[in-house]
Amino acid sequence: MKNLCSVLDYRTVDIGNDDELVILDQTLLPGEIRLLRLCNPEEIWDAIKQLKVRGAPAIGIAAAIGAYASVKRLGVKSSAELVSSFKGITSYLRTSRPTAVNLFWAMDRMDSCADKNAAQSIDHLLAALRKQAVEMMQQDIEVCHKIGQLGLSLLKDGDGILTHCNAGQLATVKYGTATAPIYLAKEAGLNVKVFADETRPLLQGARLTSFELHSAGADVTLICDNMASTVMKNGWIQAIFVGCDRVAANGDTANKIGTSGVAVLAKHYGIPFYICAPTSTIDLACSSGKNIMIEERSEEEITEMWYENRMAPQGVKVYNPAFDVTDNELITAIITENGIARAPFINSLPLVL
Repeated sequence: MKNLCSVLDYRTVDIGNDDELVILDQTLLPGEIRLLRLCNPEEIWDAIKQLKVRGAPAIGIAAAIGAYASVKRLGVKSSAELVSSFKGITSYLRTSRPTAVNLFWAMDRMDSCADKNAAQSIDHLLAALRKQAVEMMQQDIEVCHKIGQLGLSLLKDGDGILTHCNAGQLATVKYGTATAPIYLAKEAGLNVKVFADETRPLLQGARLTSFELHSAGADVTLICDNMASTVMKNGWIQAIFVGCDRVAANGDTANKIGTSGVAVLAKHYGIPFYICAPTSTIDLACSSGKNIMIEERSEEEITEMWYENRMAPQGVKVYNPAFDVTDNELITAIITENGIARAPFINSLPLVL
């Protein structure tokens, strides 16, 4: 399906009429809006790996719906075979991207649902898996709205906000995490100005955040990543809201590469730096950011992906980490759906779970 009305008219992740996974192909944005309907593990794995669906919450929900859609089409003969096949699918989908804990959280929940209903009929088991995936999708909308409400309490009329990468509706089912306070501020009639880092090398800020905020009628200005210091120094930024893919027990957070640099600048200019994180991204089993596995991606994303002609010499060494870790001492607060955690995070994070 091509050339739909507006990106905001559709859920980033959904379940189709034929129980297939439906996603917006984010690799085509902003030039084209296209829905993909996916039904087998390989194409779902590829969609996650190739960033056709991205953003920690959206990845988790997509994998949950996708695992159900895949196992439903296998034609298994027994509930035991269904559970075994389903766990094979969830195990495979876990390998698509290593950093976002929501993926593992979602697969764990789906596996638990399969175990709880293993003694039931195939039809009952499939219905339970579908219900679990749909509930997670609905809960994501509620979670993002609550994060938005708490984030909104930290803003006032006329504030300038900077965000990095895309933690918007396109990273979740609706509202987003870091953009949720922006959407709710607009609904409340507050005049806030947003500056969106373009976010090298995949340009999620340019292609996605500025696209969806502009589509929503928000006051958004796109800047290059290396302009963040200038807009802070100019006094145009009163708060920074970013998302994250994993929160360690000590409050260190992993988010799109470049986030830690924004946090360092915020500390220098005395600007509050907020992480917007659903509790599903909090990993108390991970003691600190040193234990977070950082995904490394293809060198072509830097050397040639966005250019008509290659922009780097053949054979040059390339380092392309997809994420970096922001130290907890640089974070003003972590906003979850259950409350706002502040330092010392080792004590406050368990209280919001």
